[in-house]
Amino acid sequence: MMLFALPESQGFGEAVAEALEISLSPLELRDFEDGEHKGRPLVDVRGEDVFLVQSMHSDQNLSVNDKICRFLFLLGAMRDGGAKRVIALIPYLAYARKDRRTKPHDPLTSRYVAQAIEAMGVDLVIALEVHNPVAFENAFRCPTISLNPGEAFAGQIERRMADKNVVVVSPDPGGVKRAQLFRETLEARLQKPVELAYVEKRRSAGVVSGELLVGEVEGASVLILDDLISTGGTMLRAAEKCRAQGASEIYALAAHGLFVGGAAKVLGNNVFVKTLITDSVPPFRIESELASKRLEIVSAAPLFAEAIRRCL
Repeated sequence: MMLFALPESQGFGEAVAEALEISLSPLELRDFEDGEHKGRPLVDVRGEDVFLVQSMHSDQNLSVNDKICRFLFLLGAMRDGGAKRVIALIPYLAYARKDRRTKPHDPLTSRYVAQAIEAMGVDLVIALEVHNPVAFENAFRCPTISLNPGEAFAGQIERRMADKNVVVVSPDPGGVKRAQLFRETLEARLQKPVELAYVEKRRSAGVVSGELLVGEVEGASVLILDDLISTGGTMLRAAEKCRAQGASEIYALAAHGLFVGGAAKVLGNNVFVKTLITDSVPPFRIESELASKRLEIVSAAPLFAEAIRRCL
């Protein structure tokens, strides 16, 4: 096998390589004066199982669409180079949230991204927390694996919850299944019951409404679990409702920390003891001092390494 990572995902790729006890294989990426670019492997991939890492979040240098394009071209180059299998490793899958039509003539962008990846001859797609696993699987015709960060989060937080009354909360009804799975994982680790709750949420034309908190959180340690934190508004809204109902402490957990808009203010809010995210998206939008105080980063690289081992 060979493991590659685009430069913008080098850190995550190195973490996966370390977990596998191998080294990343070398790539060449060149940018031209007219804005075009090219990428190629610097080793022969013929007959090899090739794994390529790219996280599709925007950063200071590249947009989401830039990263998708660079990823597609390299996947195609691996296929044209005679790789036996080409496997896409995606810590953060862009456009995963756009998996249904909410307005007339809406695009199904998640499906279009899937079709573009498939067109490069990809044999398997492995991605972390894809928002809606069913929609993710249905968008692709090639095999897919959706990695759940719940086990990693549970391992990070279980010692703090050993002697506490714990409630897992979904910040909206659509995330109840995600919260239920995490609740079961945490129950198995703690060897005691863990309760479940969710917050009512409706969105129309950008306006969020819904006031109901379903479940009992009074006196409990609350773990609010979501797939990602964007502006942080959804997480903060749920936390404030739990605090109003008597929660003793509140943690925020999300696979992907995008932290756009006013998320820094939300992150610094004392309603949260800590915010836990994975390393799928580096928290580069958050000042380092605030990040060191308020964030805990749980590595998702071991999840990808184990998935790779099972593919060989």
